[in-house]
Amino acid sequence: MSEGCRACVFLMIWAGVLTSAIMGYKPVIIIHGISHPGTSVFIPAAYSYVKSMEPMWKQVAGFKDAISPIMESSKDGVHLICFSQGGLICRGLLATIPTHNVDTVIFLSSPIAGQYGGTSYFKRLPTLLTKTKLFEFCYSTTGQKVSVCNYWKDPHQETRYLKSSSFLAPLNGEVQNPNSQEWRDNFLRVQKVVLIGGQDDGVITPWQSSLFGFYDENEMVVDMENQNWYLNDAFGLKTLNMKGAVVKCVLPGIQHTSWHTDPFVYKQCIDKWLT
Repeated sequence: MSEGCRACVFLMIWAGVLTSAIMGYKPVIIIHGISHPGTSVFIPAAYSYVKSMEPMWKQVAGFKDAISPIMESSKDGVHLICFSQGGLICRGLLATIPTHNVDTVIFLSSPIAGQYGGTSYFKRLPTLLTKTKLFEFCYSTTGQKVSVCNYWKDPHQETRYLKSSSFLAPLNGEVQNPNSQEWRDNFLRVQKVVLIGGQDDGVITPWQSSLFGFYDENEMVVDMENQNWYLNDAFGLKTLNMKGAVVKCVLPGIQHTSWHTDPFVYKQCIDKWLT
């Protein structure tokens, strides 16, 4: 992903609790580039630039430490806005914080169902493998120590993916995981899930991954509602959707590095949920 994207993916911003209370808003933990009227904004530095390549579970643990005090201080709950790779971090947070009080989580152009396409991240990887060969690195012990490999999902290498994925496959409930029920229960604490993406993104591949869709073995996109982990309700997304708690917002003409700064995106897809 681009330098601009990497610079903002991990700059988590949180709204001041006192100001938010006065204005009637829940505190908002968001990604750099979006602010909400009437809130004070603070930017803790964590896992930016080259550190964004750290393993996903390590980053989840770091952000858990950063946002837990905010949640604890917010008796009425908080909102999360999670941009790009940050969406995978948020998935990890929602699964592993049993006391979280997230009201609405907004996944903003995030490869939440996986990635199978080139990004500038690969320039940093110790390999020149092509997309079709990248699984050889990503599905190795060394590869699983690199963030993008933790959610690299090669639709032609399902067996290798299920055997090697230490992050995405467990989160999806695609492999046996002793924590699956606890993680599902934690995820179900969310009141609203907002999925935002569009066909002109240019980075998230397939772009429908931002809506929990993904390729089958023929690289045909299977939408969220027909994914096996959805049909099995493996981590609770089907339950939330059946309750009307899942919302999709698809906008054409928005490139990946513009989602978090475009006023139109904010007005159309985000603002209404920050109450």
